[in-house]
Amino acid sequence: MMIRTIIGDDEPLARERIRTLLCEHSDTEVVAECRDGREVVSAIRSMHPDLLFLDVAMPELDGFGVLTNISGTPPPAVIFTTAYDSYAIRAFDTNALDYLLKPFDQARFLRAMERARNHIEQVRRAQMTDNVAALVKGMRGTRAGLDRLVVKSGGRIVFLRAEEIDWIEAAGNYVNIHVGKDAHLHRETMNSFQSRLDSDRFIRIHRSIIVNVERIREVQSCNNGEFVVILHSGKELSLGRTYRSVIDRLLSTGGFDLRH
Repeated sequence: MMIRTIIGDDEPLARERIRTLLCEHSDTEVVAECRDGREVVSAIRSMHPDLLFLDVAMPELDGFGVLTNISGTPPPAVIFTTAYDSYAIRAFDTNALDYLLKPFDQARFLRAMERARNHIEQVRRAQMTDNVAALVKGMRGTRAGLDRLVVKSGGRIVFLRAEEIDWIEAAGNYVNIHVGKDAHLHRETMNSFQSRLDSDRFIRIHRSIIVNVERIREVQSCNNGEFVVILHSGKELSLGRTYRSVIDRLLSTGGFDLRH
């Protein structure tokens, strides 16, 4: 994804210098060049950039005035560019990402860009996580038996068809969702996750186990009077005593009754 960039500087040569250096970065797009602070504020509000190169001393509105005037707008990553080192402390007090002291060389510019790139990537990941979390929250509380589930697992966003799930196990405030040879650790309680599943397809056979009934191959009794549920994959799952009636109701139509 491109890094949308605005250059704010009243000196044409300074803007050209930054624009030339940015040409070496194929993931960066300059969406606006501004000659004074008012132009910068307007461009930020209309362009919503990811990155801003901002001179401190500009007409109409200085760099710090720009940041004050965009306080209600999602802020871009800010790299100050100035010939005066006296503004450095104040710049970092505004959470500026970097401070390039003119004249700066290509190596120094590259370090600033790497810092900006890493910061922007982190921001985008956080936004994606928030968006998916909102999507998941929106999916909860809707009708039971959703065909598709969105889960966050190991820093990834995973889209699952409910029918693909073999079984689910509780792991504290997480559930471990088993799909074939894969397992996805997702932050959600067992009860909450079960509420989003089709109760005709998924049954709870233990306080920490939910199973897809279509994956059940057989139910076997053990010498100690306990039962195990065996999936088509060969996986054996314990059947909790308090959940036997659930399996019994499921299998009774086929002539099975676990009470005998």
